[in-house]
Amino acid sequence: MPRTSRKRSTLANRAIVASAALLLGGGGLVAVNVYASAGEGESNRSAPRTQNTGQWMSTIDCPDVATQDQLTNVPEAARPEVDRNLALIDSQITEAYKRFADEKAQIERDPRFADNAILNPLKDKRAATLERIALSIGRVAERPQGLEGLAPCTLRAGTSPGQGGQGDGQDGGQDGGQDGGGQSGGGQAGNGPEASDFVDITTVQPNVKKARTARGGSKGTFSTNCGVNAAGKFNSDNVIVAPGVSNGAHHMHDYVGNQANDAFATDDSLAAGETSCRNQGDKSTYYWPVLRLQNGQDEADANADGGGREGNVGEIQTPSQVTLTFAGSPKSKVTAMPRFLRIITGDAKAFTNGDANANASWSCTGFEDRQLKDKYPICPEGSQVVRSFTFQSCWDGQNVDSANHRTHVAFADGNGRCQNGFKAIPQLQQRVVYDVPPGPGFAVDSFPEQLHKPVTDHGDFINVFDDNLMKKVVNCINGGRKCR
Repeated sequence: MPRTSRKRSTLANRAIVASAALLLGGGGLVAVNVYASAGEGESNRSAPRTQNTGQWMSTIDCPDVATQDQLTNVPEAARPEVDRNLALIDSQITEAYKRFADEKAQIERDPRFADNAILNPLKDKRAATLERIALSIGRVAERPQGLEGLAPCTLRAGTSPGQGGQGDGQDGGQDGGQDGGGQSGGGQAGNGPEASDFVDITTVQPNVKKARTARGGSKGTFSTNCGVNAAGKFNSDNVIVAPGVSNGAHHMHDYVGNQANDAFATDDSLAAGETSCRNQGDKSTYYWPVLRLQNGQDEADANADGGGREGNVGEIQTPSQVTLTFAGSPKSKVTAMPRFLRIITGDAKAFTNGDANANASWSCTGFEDRQLKDKYPICPEGSQVVRSFTFQSCWDGQNVDSANHRTHVAFADGNGRCQNGFKAIPQLQQRVVYDVPPGPGFAVDSFPEQLHKPVTDHGDFINVFDDNLMKKVVNCINGGRKCR
């Protein structure tokens, strides 16, 4: 999608910060809705709440079907149909969330309205889709049992605005201040983030520990330069989790590397595609949710799927720097990644799933010994926001993907070793830097029900290195050299 704007780290934007009168004290945020978009009125600042004072219905919470044990080993013959139906389930939640956002006032007046108009119809749609998933697997293997129990969804209660905790980013909590109104332009009122999702990085204690490399470890690195997506390649597809489904992600992704990536990309089309990487032997695709500045400025996708239609509003920011580094194992040599290996790090649904797979982190330049999982950082003047993605570094030695897109790869254990017969592979480490005004005025794109929480950040990678370059990567890492 072509874009109509560029990153605006201007004096005008910084004036917004000054006029917002953001107060910091003891790491807690005092001001709320600092970057509310133009057009926000009193009518859309309210959110549905229960009879208990301070409890507001903040989002729709549904069991994540794709992570269930019954779907970890979907037969290859059933995978296309299962993937299409899993993407349909995401669309059903998105549609329900739109209804939820549109009917907040009615839900507040009559809590039963949510059941009758939103939750029960959603349950029926999910039940029918889950039955299709079970049938498609049952045609070629044993039919999974119990999927129908995943159909019901609930409304999730959050602390009302102004009552959220002052989180310090260290406790992993996700319950304080879940509703809030930061961004209302394009229909995003009550869709987050809010002040309690941010923390002053200078109040966070250093928390990074680096594993020591043993004698048999691999100390080298290989860096690939693929630009910062200055040309503006965006789409709301995700060819890994929703192949063949347009708008399968329901939020916009930034892409660097392979320029042929969309919902319909195949291994062959990726291999034949152009690349933004300086080394043309690297046609890999690297992508992550866009980061938007909430300054009331519309982006080109303000009325598009994945953009404003799903609550993702604001000005898309071009990174000031993207660093892609492949590192070694502290305990062993690494083996080559198979071509077309797919890896996802982080969890786009971590706000409702829990943070077990939430691997992305946030920090600021000059403070990167302090990493945050569930908070956005407020960086001091002159410091830039940093997103870091560390990918799984152990591979099962056989599969380039798995039914849940996770079990074919794994993280090393606490001692840096791969378990269960997995092999160490070069570990992709992404660092994405943004020059945005200091303060709580930005957010990553997300599924609507995930409320733009920082814990939902994630990165995706498909290896399309040619064989010669992958050999160089492995030799550099195992030889202890730094190569580009």
